[in-house]
Amino acid sequence: MKALESRRGFLKTAAVAGAAASIPVVIEQQVAASPPNEKPPLRIGIMTYTLGKDWDQEILIKNCREAEWEHAELRTTHAHGVEVGLSKSQRGDVRKRFEDAGIKLSLASAFAYHWEDAEKLRDHIEGTKEYTLLAHDIGALGIRVFPNALPTGKDSVEKTVAQIAKAAAEVATFANDYGVEIRLSNHGKGTNRVPVIRRILDYANCEHLYMNWNCDRTDVEDPGFEENFNSVKDRIRNIHLHDLTSEQYPYRRLFALLRGANYQGYCDAEVGQSCEAVKFMQYYRALFLALQNEL
Repeated sequence: MKALESRRGFLKTAAVAGAAASIPVVIEQQVAASPPNEKPPLRIGIMTYTLGKDWDQEILIKNCREAEWEHAELRTTHAHGVEVGLSKSQRGDVRKRFEDAGIKLSLASAFAYHWEDAEKLRDHIEGTKEYTLLAHDIGALGIRVFPNALPTGKDSVEKTVAQIAKAAAEVATFANDYGVEIRLSNHGKGTNRVPVIRRILDYANCEHLYMNWNCDRTDVEDPGFEENFNSVKDRIRNIHLHDLTSEQYPYRRLFALLRGANYQGYCDAEVGQSCEAVKFMQYYRALFLALQNEL
């Protein structure tokens, strides 16, 4: 048990040097004696908020290819430099670079729709639309956006939920015309709960508004993990993974539910930096597959 905890600690701190021999043991324990899967495994990608935040496009592509990661969700403001200030020619270069590498793209914005200030809210709506044009030009599949907080007081909560829904529906309808998905993340104060996202989706009444499942700690709360998942499973278009060694989050169950729902999107790792990035990515992918009984 102490040895296993040590290995988990190793993964959490990403201190990968010299630990290769321990990984097969972790994988063996994760797989156990489960039957083989009939469906292909889920597909892994990177969300560059932490791991990858200092990589330019060439390094990002190189590392993803070496680690066999298939998708990159590019967080705005980071070193890859994929921003709205790019010219048409530069956007075309980005698109070709990632297409030639066989890596699909999405974008992760910081736009949110909970603001009480009407001018600030409009700025975020219009900013999302501008970002949508960038997504379209580089061939990105979709954009992550935020709700991103709820006030106190029942009346204020309902008003904010309706406001978020209206704004999200507006940008989702706009983005659909450009072949881009808007994905609302269960993230933020109060808006991290799946039932709240379900209410926003209901208020929005927009078939083009989707969800980014954020693997939040509250996913297991009432009415329960599986019921939370089933309430939005038809709207999930992207997944953010975190520490796969965590015993507080049911990753194995999530992967089973996703595969059972025939999920076709990507599972993007939003995890900490590593001193040996590619090796860490290879280990993370191995555990990702092991939790699906694919190793």
